[in-house]
Amino acid sequence: MKHLPKPLPVAGGLTAAAALTAGLLLFEPWRLVTSTTVTEQLVTTGVPAAPAGRIAAGPVVLGGGGFQSLEHETTGAAQLVRLPGGEHVVQFAGLATSDGPDLHVYLSPHPATAGEGAFATGFTSLGELKGNRGNQVYPVPAGADVASMRSVVIWCKRFSTGFGVAPLTSS
Repeated sequence: MKHLPKPLPVAGGLTAAAALTAGLLLFEPWRLVTSTTVTEQLVTTGVPAAPAGRIAAGPVVLGGGGFQSLEHETTGAAQLVRLPGGEHVVQFAGLATSDGPDLHVYLSPHPATAGEGAFATGFTSLGELKGNRGNQVYPVPAGADVASMRSVVIWCKRFSTGFGVAPLTSS
């Protein structure tokens, strides 16, 4: 006579497997050991703004600074750049941060010294982070009030936490 498995251990095993699968999908722990490097051509390497009353012929750095770590060690630099046609971009030079799920780039009206929670409000999204290492360029949406932006943030939407923030101080 065959003995059938008892329903309780089978149900417990299925529940544990489902919980493990959900945890893996939510936290993506393999990202602790993965890395994506992006090597885009930077727009400029630090052209200062033109003197008052003059318009620069090339790209102009409106502000920038080095990344400061929030929840994850983050290094490199960010710049807000006005292009000759009037468009704006944010560029990262030498970015190095942790890989993570659901990472985005935000322009923030809050200073880099604001509490981390401030960066979840009032931002302009530049889209998903292209990679956690390297040089990257992000177009700023037309109509964004770049004059009010004081920092750029790498933000994890899934866990509502900042990885790093860079000030956009004037040169």
